[in-house]
Amino acid sequence: MKKSKVYFTDMRCRFGDSLLHKLDRVLTAAGFDDINFERQFAAIKIHFGEPGNLAFLRPNFAKTVAERVKLKGGLPFLTDCGTLYVGRRTHAIAHMDAAEENGFNTKSTGCPIIIGDGLKGTDDVEVPIEGGLILKTALIGRAIMDADIIISLNHFKGHELTGFGGAIKNLGMGSGSRAGKMAMHNDGKPQVVPEKCIGCKACAKYCAQAAISFKDKTANIDHSLCVGCGRCLGACNSHAIDIAWDTANDKLNRKMAEYAKAVCQGRPNFHINIVNQVSPFCDCHAENDAAVIPDLGIFASFDPVALDAACIEAVNKANVLAGTIVDSRDSSESDLFKRIHPATDWSSQLDHAQEIALGYRKYNLLTVK
Repeated sequence: MKKSKVYFTDMRCRFGDSLLHKLDRVLTAAGFDDINFERQFAAIKIHFGEPGNLAFLRPNFAKTVAERVKLKGGLPFLTDCGTLYVGRRTHAIAHMDAAEENGFNTKSTGCPIIIGDGLKGTDDVEVPIEGGLILKTALIGRAIMDADIIISLNHFKGHELTGFGGAIKNLGMGSGSRAGKMAMHNDGKPQVVPEKCIGCKACAKYCAQAAISFKDKTANIDHSLCVGCGRCLGACNSHAIDIAWDTANDKLNRKMAEYAKAVCQGRPNFHINIVNQVSPFCDCHAENDAAVIPDLGIFASFDPVALDAACIEAVNKANVLAGTIVDSRDSSESDLFKRIHPATDWSSQLDHAQEIALGYRKYNLLTVK
């Protein structure tokens, strides 16, 4: 089986050096400059972090990548899409405010910030998935699909539903519009939370299927008419429309891999995993638990599957830190993320990604000083 190249540098820095210089050297070694950036829009897909969480990537990493793109004549921008859950990133205004609070702005990152799925999370593109086995199309944020080049800049960490979050999750789940995220998490049918509904009827205004009716000033969604477009999610300012989180974790992983394939197919793509502050849960939380292993380093590749596979193996070889969530988990489980999240099987994410030709699990690791 083919092996992809994954480049790695550790977190050690001598006097006069820095992690940003080391990131730059990894980009050079991995062939980042071979991409034709001249007058091309380059989307740098990142997670801005939910305010209160301190494990997300520092904006300095993004600036190093953005400056490299500009040096090659490209037009970079940082991007992410809105969330389904109630938080500080459900629509573009709140999302931009959260990003600013966490230190992301044009000065700190060297490029603009554009929320990929628009003001209310409804500006998306239906993209056919080449080789999709579960889904035939994906609903991806329009700004992300409008870009000529996609670069994923990922904080590698644990995740309660997918086992871990790396390049595939940042690309797949992170690039889906709110309706796209709903399609990955369930069969795409939203539901009303009656106690939150104020009867404003904004959701009905945006429903093209006339699937929303009202009784006693409370909305009701007819699932026989609903097509799962997610427009009602974006229209509701009271968070009275939710989804049923009913997709099994392995199916969620496979759907997510297919969304990542939709984002990458047909255009240049490059991927960077920063393995530091490896928290057990996603950066979507408004807090972060203690890191479960020491900081490891920076990994980069043209293959997101091989990249995530290399990081998983490196994490599982690392010394586990005492006094963390791992202490309360079953010590007989050798795989760290399966020990932390026993209900998940992260391998389904990589297996399916390889099956649909997103990349290869096998890799050759090349060290950069």
